[in-house]
Amino acid sequence: MKKIIYVILVGIGLFLNACSNQTTIENDFAFEEFKTGEEIVLQSVNGGEKTLVRTENGFVIKGEEEKILMLDFFGTFCTPCQEEAPSLTNLWQKNSSNFILIGLSHFEDVSDQAVKDFAIAYGAYYFLSNSKENDRIIAQILKDIDYKNMEQLPFKVVLKNKSYQNLSDFWNKNSQHFVKYYLGKVPTQIMQKDIDRILNESKK
Repeated sequence: MKKIIYVILVGIGLFLNACSNQTTIENDFAFEEFKTGEEIVLQSVNGGEKTLVRTENGFVIKGEEEKILMLDFFGTFCTPCQEEAPSLTNLWQKNSSNFILIGLSHFEDVSDQAVKDFAIAYGAYYFLSNSKENDRIIAQILKDIDYKNMEQLPFKVVLKNKSYQNLSDFWNKNSQHFVKYYLGKVPTQIMQKDIDRILNESKK
């Protein structure tokens, strides 16, 4: 009985903390997979650009290959995305010497100005891409990590040394195992602990 109640509560929590598009990855659009070494130049609506490079099993940022890379799938319409934006800005600022945060707009076709308005309204002052390549990048990431459940926002993955990293499973508090993604609005304290762990493991 306790297990059933726990599952129901987790489901309610995800509903309140994530935006869904009501589709599964298996039914998603066909896309052209990235070739190893392929480069994608991303422009931020907040200014500047970064070059995402496809590796054998993931992605890195050109010229900043040693840094931890977090890719955040978000939507300007998504309430949890709006609510967590200031905390993500603080997370990026606190770890900027060895951490890159890139937001990829998803599930919507909006102008760069609309994404910039989102940034201003909700304090999202990290790198926000509204590129036409975002959906292809996201499709590749979901295939890389073999994610076949319903797409929901926000959704994040973390890479270090060209590989997807193990992350705390916030929604399964009784579990000691890791997952390859953050689903929904996960506290940045959890993200910070994972960043610290990943950095420490990379020094060994």
